[in-house]
Amino acid sequence: MMCRTLKQQRARVVAGLLLLGAGGPTADAQNRARAAVTPYVPPAGSWERRSPSALGLDSIKLAEAVAFAISKESRSPRDLELNHYATFGREPLGDPIGPLPPRGDATGIIVKGGYVVATWGNPNAQETTNSVTKSFLSSVVGLAVDAGKIRSVHDTVAHYVPPIVRARPNGTGYARDWPGTDRLLMPFDTPHNRTITWDHLLRQVSDWEGTLWGKPEWADRPAQNAATWTTRPRVAPGSAYEYNDTRVNVLALAALQVWRRPLPEVLKERLMDPIGASDTWRWYGYDNSWIVLDGREVQSVSGGGHWGGGMILNAWDMARFGLLTQRRGKWGDRQILSEAWVTQALTPTPAQKTYGYMNWFVNPDRSYLAAAPPEAIVHVGAGNNFIYVDPVNDLVAVVRWMDTNASLNQFVEKLLAARR
Repeated sequence: MMCRTLKQQRARVVAGLLLLGAGGPTADAQNRARAAVTPYVPPAGSWERRSPSALGLDSIKLAEAVAFAISKESRSPRDLELNHYATFGREPLGDPIGPLPPRGDATGIIVKGGYVVATWGNPNAQETTNSVTKSFLSSVVGLAVDAGKIRSVHDTVAHYVPPIVRARPNGTGYARDWPGTDRLLMPFDTPHNRTITWDHLLRQVSDWEGTLWGKPEWADRPAQNAATWTTRPRVAPGSAYEYNDTRVNVLALAALQVWRRPLPEVLKERLMDPIGASDTWRWYGYDNSWIVLDGREVQSVSGGGHWGGGMILNAWDMARFGLLTQRRGKWGDRQILSEAWVTQALTPTPAQKTYGYMNWFVNPDRSYLAAAPPEAIVHVGAGNNFIYVDPVNDLVAVVRWMDTNASLNQFVEKLLAARR
């Protein structure tokens, strides 16, 4: 026994000396150690797939969840322009002014532990994601805060936005915005609008008043009583929640002033390229949402597909963004969105407890998704497009073209039932 113990001690000493002689752990050993503690993230252009059983999921129950998602495909027309005229196009001044490409099949991806465990439909299809665009827009604002371009989300936006010169799409002159002004946009130049902060816009509690790109704020999901459309008294910013795409587009225009660069360029450089997104996603604005910025014409992008435009991308890119938000803004060893920003984005809005920063829907008391844990997040767009983010169960699910939010809850219930 003594002899064996001495030999073991000698072997440990020799191993230690060899390590010291080599100047410490080799680069290879360091890389292996780092890999052991850094969660897997898919490299650009590929995504490792593993069997559900290898990651603690029941294959049969997972297949049932997928089959359910397929069975609940939206019954709306696949021609999204036709669908627009049957829905938002019936609102006052509701004509589409941005692209509305047709959609395809019910589609989805399920990711567990960073690895793909299931897909259906056509995840490669480049399609509109509607108001999931808002989650990308709020992230671009978050990047501006992280970079110090916005000092605080509680600053009033008016201090960051000068008079803005409008340009026509063809660049040959100026266009009138009804019922606004000729050449200048001054979106925060009213007593009420001067009090609005970035936080108010991000939480959709600003009650911003005015018209942008020909769309008055009152024309988005208008009140039943038309007499109140232009006469309703304003409420104090922060006191009332109203989901309103004109105000979302005001936020996009304000963020453009802060970055002084097209927002798709910022998103590509600072978020999409770092997470390995495709080169085929696009972020569009409207036919008339062009301004003159630093001597060039720039399109102010839209925050969703209410009148067309917004983010057009595939399900893989949506899943990558979902994985980034599940890991609180961190991609491998790189912190892309700060921990502080993600915490703010996930803080419930007092006037609407299921809403964080647009379009991060939160679930603090499980009132948004009863089947999901309180820590779950959902990025939501019409159609419906969902990115379900579950940090508790290390799951991300992209579900495209599902009929209702109620179906999403049933899907999540089936998905979580697949856990072993």
